[in-house]
Amino acid sequence: MSDTEHAGPHHPTQEPMTGAKSLWATLAAHGVDTVFGYPGGAIMPVYDALTYYPEVRHVLTRHEQGAIHAAEGYAKATGRLGVCMATSGPGATNLVTGLADAMMDSVPLLAITGNVARHLIGTDAFQEADITGITLPVTKHNYVVQDPDDLPRIVAEAIRIATTGRPGPVLVDIPKDVQMAAFGGVIVGPQTEVPRLEPRREAVAAAVELLRGAKRPVLMVGGGAQGATPEVTAFARAWQIPTITTLMGLGGFPASDPLWLGMPGMHGSVAANRAISEADVLIGIGLRFDDRVTGRVKDFARHAQIIHVDLDAAEIGKIVHTQVAVRADAAAAAQALTVDAVPYLHPEWTAQIAEWKSREELPTAWGAGYAVKQVVDRLRPDDILTTDVGQHQMLAAQLARFEKPRRWLTSGGLGTMGFGFPAAIGAAMAEPGVTSIVIAGDGGFQMTAQEFATLTKYSVHNVKICIINNSFLGMVRQWQELFHGRRYSEVYLGDSNPDFLKLADAYNISGFRASSAEELPAAIDAWLAHPRSALLEVVVPQEHGVFPMVPAGAALYEMIEKDPSSRDGGAKVEK
Repeated sequence: MSDTEHAGPHHPTQEPMTGAKSLWATLAAHGVDTVFGYPGGAIMPVYDALTYYPEVRHVLTRHEQGAIHAAEGYAKATGRLGVCMATSGPGATNLVTGLADAMMDSVPLLAITGNVARHLIGTDAFQEADITGITLPVTKHNYVVQDPDDLPRIVAEAIRIATTGRPGPVLVDIPKDVQMAAFGGVIVGPQTEVPRLEPRREAVAAAVELLRGAKRPVLMVGGGAQGATPEVTAFARAWQIPTITTLMGLGGFPASDPLWLGMPGMHGSVAANRAISEADVLIGIGLRFDDRVTGRVKDFARHAQIIHVDLDAAEIGKIVHTQVAVRADAAAAAQALTVDAVPYLHPEWTAQIAEWKSREELPTAWGAGYAVKQVVDRLRPDDILTTDVGQHQMLAAQLARFEKPRRWLTSGGLGTMGFGFPAAIGAAMAEPGVTSIVIAGDGGFQMTAQEFATLTKYSVHNVKICIINNSFLGMVRQWQELFHGRRYSEVYLGDSNPDFLKLADAYNISGFRASSAEELPAAIDAWLAHPRSALLEVVVPQEHGVFPMVPAGAALYEMIEKDPSSRDGGAKVEK
């Protein structure tokens, strides 16, 4: 039987309806076409019922964490709901990291878990876990279904909560006997669409007044504006405001626009961090001013009056003091702020920003930065780039240039190693006509490397994996070098790393390798030209840093612009 076929000769209407069947019927009614998961005893009735609903594709990953990260990748690439499922106990707890990741990055996600029968709950039954209690802090909402007739209503409500307002993960836990019980209710379709939240006129007027008086304005665009790129771009251009995109906001404003200054924060660009530090008016749209963006909070945007636009009232004023609060949908706020736009013309500020931008130094020496740049320079506008977490992530964020939203998928708030590869698979399955490229480190990749099997099982041909292999947990090593006297404690991987090409070959995935600048172009060509998913391993010098860098506890203007050790990892590559 092929992976797209389901056993089961009967149409669901020909046999008694159960709670489990009502789950699949509800998901189908909401347009869910893909679910990532891993079965087990407590969710077995749901998997049995799946055989009656071939319109919903189930993707069997090799670990529940792979399933939830794939669902995140699906959601981040499309803006639609990602769905995953797991059994009780260890299956459910293996979703916790992904739920926390989705919560931090505002990803619309529905997690469905099985649990022991209702009469066993609280008895420490086999594979029982209080998953709703465990995940309460890392979900937007969660449920335990007690009545099978309530299941469609609960699932419909969970989907609405996950996808409206500030998106986030919702978990629905279904005891096994509820899955098996006769269903006598009705299937609930999509609920009434929630209208977007419009800004208050008084808040818009106050923001416009500040912007009109600005001599050194800056716009910061976060991940919450990924669905408002046209409106935010029009706003920035109408006012001619220099624009910064956060790690989660990359692609929310076109990188080719002369107004774009790059990414802010710990590994942000010189222009972005200097502009924030000298701005007199700063407007942030769809971001939460987290610590990696602000540096030392009391000195963040020290000369600026701040306008904060966000859908979530809890975020406004939480970290930085805000002069004007605009609670609204990002697109609605940007449109309202554009109506009375006056193009900003201050040649001194423009000249200063141009000088800061001129300090950007692209990597010319053989090393991780050089390798990442050669890969990201080959990205086409529709290609999706996912990363794991670490030095390669920051290098990709610094060096890639995105013209569209939802082409950059990474773990921001939680910084989850192991995210990149399964997220790339989820994105690739959501958009089979688009190449999904993942850049990973040799450490993080091994956390979810078993998902090679998912590529093979489902013949996913549009995933290209690049492993930057420096034999270290690179970002931790960099901090130990700079702040712990180069005492490298438990960060060296080179004595036990696998042969990544042999590992890929074991799953019938072709691999390519480059160990020098001379070998890299041909290896990239062969890797990208390969007709199926493929692996590229780039072996780079072991000790290299990611700069600029704002040390912990420092202000953005105290950034280290260049590697203080002056080691560049190798000789410059001749052009």
